[in-house]
Amino acid sequence: MKTKMLLGILALAASGAYAQSANMGSVPNPTATPRADQREANQERRIQQGVHSGQLTQREAHRLENQQGRIDRAEDKAKADGKVTAKERAHLGNMQDRASHDIAREKHDRQRDMNHDGRKDRQHADRGNTERQQGKRH
Repeated sequence: MKTKMLLGILALAASGAYAQSANMGSVPNPTATPRADQREANQERRIQQGVHSGQLTQREAHRLENQQGRIDRAEDKAKADGKVTAKERAHLGNMQDRASHDIAREKHDRQRDMNHDGRKDRQHADRGNTERQQGKRH
């Protein structure tokens, strides 16, 4: 019984050591920014969805795409020296937070392009005329 338990403990220890040595061979890339890359992809998807649904005008989408380009250039600059520092990661995160906020704000404002003609749709264009005409009738 004691022998079986000892063999079991040794087997567990050996498998743990093997797993640890297997991980030691893969050194993490100091310039990897998987979280920033995933957020960038999500934000690009949100912008495209906004264009397709008409929530974003072409002008708004262009402005948001330019903002994404600035973030991409900042990420390239951070990677240029071979290491992305914690401060650089925080800066990229702040830039992406701001971009996310801007996307949400632009998608939920009253500017729409539902017919996808590249111009803002007029909402309630005749509202003022109707109110004035009703005022004259009374």
